[in-house]
Amino acid sequence: MKGSAYDFVVIGAGPAGMSASVTAAGLGLRTLLLDEQMRAGGQIYRNVAAVGPASARLLGGDYMHGLGLVRRLSSSAAEVLHGAVVWNIDRDLTVTYLHEGQTFQARAAQLLAATGSIERASPVPGWTLPGVMNAGAAQIALKSSGIVPAGRILLAGAGPLLLLVAAQLLDAGADVVGLVETAPANNRWEAMPHLPAALGAPSYLAKGLRMIRRLRSARVPWHTAATELRIEGGERAEAVLFTVGGRTHRIAADVVLLHHGVVPNTQISRLLRVEHDWDPAQVAWRPRLDAWGQTSLEGLRIAGDSASIAGALAAEVTGALSALGAAEALGRIDKAQRDMHAQPLRRALAAQLRIRPFLDALYRPPQWLQQPADDTIVCRCEEVTAGRIREMGRLGCQGPNQTKFFSRCGMGPCQGRMCGIAVTQILAAELRKHPGEVGAYRIRPPLKPVPIASIAALAGQTAAQPSEEEAA
Repeated sequence: MKGSAYDFVVIGAGPAGMSASVTAAGLGLRTLLLDEQMRAGGQIYRNVAAVGPASARLLGGDYMHGLGLVRRLSSSAAEVLHGAVVWNIDRDLTVTYLHEGQTFQARAAQLLAATGSIERASPVPGWTLPGVMNAGAAQIALKSSGIVPAGRILLAGAGPLLLLVAAQLLDAGADVVGLVETAPANNRWEAMPHLPAALGAPSYLAKGLRMIRRLRSARVPWHTAATELRIEGGERAEAVLFTVGGRTHRIAADVVLLHHGVVPNTQISRLLRVEHDWDPAQVAWRPRLDAWGQTSLEGLRIAGDSASIAGALAAEVTGALSALGAAEALGRIDKAQRDMHAQPLRRALAAQLRIRPFLDALYRPPQWLQQPADDTIVCRCEEVTAGRIREMGRLGCQGPNQTKFFSRCGMGPCQGRMCGIAVTQILAAELRKHPGEVGAYRIRPPLKPVPIASIAALAGQTAAQPSEEEAA
């Protein structure tokens, strides 16, 4: 086990992490960026530095914007370590990670978690069948290897990514047989008060209209305000059934791509026990932060979609703001310099956030998804149903952690990443409490599966501490 000390350690090489690393290194902070993937970019810009011309045209200019960030990172003084799996962080901001089979530790004076978002679970009957996956997973395959699913593809759910993936798959030659939107019809009325502000983000609206035109021109069957979504199949997915306006529809499909938006990845912030709030607009947890990404744990900052869902360009800005906050906290710049550098970033962030309330209201997940039927599996890892979770509430379990103890819900390999929000919502309804009162799973190390030898390597070891020169 080896250790080193840094001014600023960043976890995640998506837009927030790359921007933060470039900014911090430019201010003279000794910066380390850790990322699991073998190339920088995160999920949104995955493989952008290696994608071929055909794929670049297919994925579009928004995707290729990430290439500039990757190049800025590679020319910066930041130390970047790819293939590094962070599996523990102590409250003194010591980061433990696995790299090339060895355990390392890095001591951070300031630490930024920029781990992005994860797709919201879509617990509907049949969602565990082979052939059913998240829409984001299909997009990752397209970005990484130019692979599209074989056979008839149906996309179901709600959110801009659903339309984007459908359009990209069409352009890649896939057989898209249907688009089933589950956002309730009254979402449109809820979104209308936010439309004037959204009109201040014309590029976003224009992009949405282009995607709609692409799908309409391809004559993809498009259903809206669908309810009672379920997937049929024996050994794998065979068809999707749903109801619109009291009429039941059935569309045969070999591949079903589900998507109901993304939520902040709070595994690290939960591990470190910082304060969180339930966000009713985004129907998810988010860490409580100040304007510089600082959490309730001194020195721990969070930026990008792991703080609140706002998109890649907003994440890029919040990463830079967090780096400015870290530099000021370390005495490398004063408050006046920090605020001067932040002024154009604040304006850019405000511009990116104009459309967010409109999108949050328009694509709010339906209530029936938040409260699935009793026989629907919610915890895929341990095959725990919604009915079993409700039973735990009736038996006296007051939150996800007690429910985990008695039902094994959340004890699988994903450690509650998939089912966590759904479990909170189901228990909240059963107990007649606000989700904020019910709480969330406690997260414990290791954050990711690691060999026993990696844990054993920590015995009797401590992370390297800053030298007097480094501390100064």
